[in-house]
Amino acid sequence: MSTGTTTSEISISTTTLATPTPATSALERVDATTLTGLLRDPDAVTVLDVRSPGEFEAMHIAGSYNVPLQMLGEHAAAFAARLAHQEEHHRNHQVVLVCQSGARATQARQHLAGVGTANLHVLDGGVSAFAAAGGDVVRGAGRWAMDRQVRLVAGSIVLASTLASLALPKARFLAGGIGAGLTYSAISNSCAMGALLGKLPYNRGPKDPDVAQVLDQLPDASSTQQDSSTLDSRA
Repeated sequence: MSTGTTTSEISISTTTLATPTPATSALERVDATTLTGLLRDPDAVTVLDVRSPGEFEAMHIAGSYNVPLQMLGEHAAAFAARLAHQEEHHRNHQVVLVCQSGARATQARQHLAGVGTANLHVLDGGVSAFAAAGGDVVRGAGRWAMDRQVRLVAGSIVLASTLASLALPKARFLAGGIGAGLTYSAISNSCAMGALLGKLPYNRGPKDPDVAQVLDQLPDASSTQQDSSTLDSRA
C-alpha cells in the first residue's frame, strides 16, 4: 500500500459497512461529520442534491448541486459521463448523494451505479442531519420537505375517506388504497405521490430547470484544473 493516503480515503474508509468489493463499495454511506471533512477539498467530492428545486431553494448544503431525482433517472448516462470526467482528473473523487432523509438519494445511487458510476455514497439522515450537525448550509424561502408533504396529503385523504365512509361505506376503499400505496412505497423504496407533488409549482422553485442547464452547473474537470494552475502560478 502506498504511504501517500489522502484524507478523503481515510474519511471514507471509516464509514464502510463491510469489507468493500467492486460489487458492494458503491453501497457505502457517509455521515455528516465525514462529509464535512470531504468538503474541505471541493475538488475531491461532488455533492448532488436530488430533491425538488423548491426543497433545494429552502435549504441545501453549501457547494452542492441540485439534480432532481426524476431528471437524474431519465438522464443517468449523461450525468454519469460528466462525473466520469471528474474521476479521471481527480484521484479518489467521491460523489455524495443527498436528499431529505436518504430514500431518494438511495434511488439516485441505483440509477448512477446502473450506468457504471463509481465511488457513490449516500448521506445518512439527509440535509436535515447535516444541518443539525452544524454543517454549512444555505437557507432560503421556507418550504415543507417532500416527505412531510406526502404525510400531510396521505393522512388527509385517509382521514377524509374514513369520515366519508360513515355516510358512504365504499369511501373506505380509498383509505385502503392509500395504505396499499404507502406499503408498496416502502417495499419498492419509491414514492409515486412524492413524484406527483414534485411537479407542483410550489416545489419547482422560481424556474423549472432543463437537463442542459443542470449538466452545465456541474463542475468541469478541465476548468477546475485550469483554475488550480492559475492559483499555483500566483502563489
